[in-house]
Amino acid sequence: MCERIKGFSHFALKCRLMTKESNIRFVHKEIGIVPSWGGATRLVEIIGSRQALKVLTGALKLDSQKALNLRMVEEVLQSSDETQCLEEAKEWLKQFIDGPPEVIRALKKSVTAGKELCFEEALQVERDLLGTLWGGPANIEAIARRGKYCK
Repeated sequence: MCERIKGFSHFALKCRLMTKESNIRFVHKEIGIVPSWGGATRLVEIIGSRQALKVLTGALKLDSQKALNLRMVEEVLQSSDETQCLEEAKEWLKQFIDGPPEVIRALKKSVTAGKELCFEEALQVERDLLGTLWGGPANIEAIARRGKYCK
């Protein structure tokens, strides 16, 4: 779904959306193979090893609600019309990409550091990122917009 959205950031390739009527299934076991290109690895990262093992070994067919409950998808789109569905996906995605690009990039780096680095190193990355943004254009503009912080 998200690969079809043009003009959005790399985040668009990471989002997971389904329509109400869609299903998802890993049929690899039934054709005598395992997922490749990181399919199993990413599934474990998203839903955990226990649930991934159930989904993969059972070749379970998951409707959108089951996939949402497993946190396999982020959102279930209400429309099934392709054009409306794409607009709904774009609208959903806006909440994550609207804002100063340097802040969005810094937030992504901070979360990645929290996931990949030890605690102390991740804290240092956060401090360093804050240092690049504090007093910058996005920070100054945000404070000016919210007069209550200027008092």
